[in-house]
Amino acid sequence: MSTIRSVVVGCGSYLPENVVTNEDLTKIVDTSDEWIRQRTGIEQRHVAANEEYTSDLGYKAALDALDHAGLEAKDVDLIICATATPDNTFPATAVSIQNKLGITHGAAFDLQAVCSGFVFAMSTADLYLQGGKAKRALVIGAETFSRILDFNDRTTCVLFGDGAGAVVLEAQEGSGEVSDRGILTSHLRSDGRHKDKLYVDGGPSTTQTAGYLRMQGKEVFKHAVGMITDVITDAFEATGIAAEDLDWFVPHQANKRIIDSSAKKLGIAADKVVTTVNLHGNTSAASIPLALNVAVKDGRIQKGDTVMLEAMGGGFTWGSVLLRM
Repeated sequence: MSTIRSVVVGCGSYLPENVVTNEDLTKIVDTSDEWIRQRTGIEQRHVAANEEYTSDLGYKAALDALDHAGLEAKDVDLIICATATPDNTFPATAVSIQNKLGITHGAAFDLQAVCSGFVFAMSTADLYLQGGKAKRALVIGAETFSRILDFNDRTTCVLFGDGAGAVVLEAQEGSGEVSDRGILTSHLRSDGRHKDKLYVDGGPSTTQTAGYLRMQGKEVFKHAVGMITDVITDAFEATGIAAEDLDWFVPHQANKRIIDSSAKKLGIAADKVVTTVNLHGNTSAASIPLALNVAVKDGRIQKGDTVMLEAMGGGFTWGSVLLRM
């Protein structure tokens, strides 16, 4: 039976020019390159310039994705921007990106699920396309996490970076089989009992300030692997696809140890794991599309490959998207 699939037809990214190495951070916080590398695998991260906003990063990633897809901005009728660091409390950063692209039709809105945001946004866009509410969607993950870091807290300020990634999803007819191109299944979860383990201590309704990121690192690590494998196992069960059938695993780039542990627990070979955390740090909702773009543009991920995306973020939120490129 035929069905509508949401097919990735273009990928794009943007990283700010300013690169901050671990050695650079030792000059402003009590840390070391060795300490950061051993615990996280991070070597450097990009930081937005003062005049660069989340919408600027998302806009440039969107242009790159449209160019890769061979499409123009007018061909898009839905924009979803996953971000935890919007330009303004309102309007949505997606609306600013829409305006920069010169689009005056369709809909644009933000989605907030922190580091899981891109996975949640992909699942949401998929439902719009499947339901015939849109033909093509720009799904963007864009963050300027450097703006909410406390540089007196060495346990968090070394972890995060700025950047944006984007994909163009297009509604195409499929057979309804797992051999189809496009999103095959998605699984989303949240559990607000864990809010205090990873959060920002500010907001319009509470402190009237942006606030700073706060994290209980050991607690996050303790829950991460189990939650990640949970939604991936659900994807395998929903499709009949197994770990050995995957061509590529593109996880949220938070910590190399979490990535390695998750892959090992799931039985995913190390050479199938796309890792960019060493170069980008944790870019929250931008990390998966940034990593996906790298692997597509360098030729590793090819048309027809089976790819698993997964993430976990504050809330806690977590989710997976299984797709065929």
